[in-house]
Amino acid sequence: MVEFLKENANAFYRNAKRLLNEQEYKLAAFEIEQSLQLYLKYFLARKIGDFPKTHSLKRLFEECIRFCPEIKKLFEDNINTIGDIEGAYIASRYYPSYYTKREVENMLRFLEKAISVIERCL
Repeated sequence: MVEFLKENANAFYRNAKRLLNEQEYKLAAFEIEQSLQLYLKYFLARKIGDFPKTHSLKRLFEECIRFCPEIKKLFEDNINTIGDIEGAYIASRYYPSYYTKREVENMLRFLEKAISVIERCL
């Protein structure tokens, strides 16, 4: 029933990679945020059958930490990158914003690491 969250997360991930290759860095950053948000919600839905109705990655991570120590380490070791990705959600939609290729590549690497950790914790 919650598999649609993972499917959508994967679609956002694929789209982020495509947008990065097309040098659409602002939109790629937004897609990365959407993918990560849905992966975290998918994890929670699998663990407890629901997820907080929030867009805050930090809040979602805090909920996920309860179920997997590896997610806690990922969160603590990457809090700045998570903040950058979380900021992309609002900045990309509502404000003139600019991201470099390197910034987005770092965000994408983190997303890939997060997906791997989430999958292991399931």
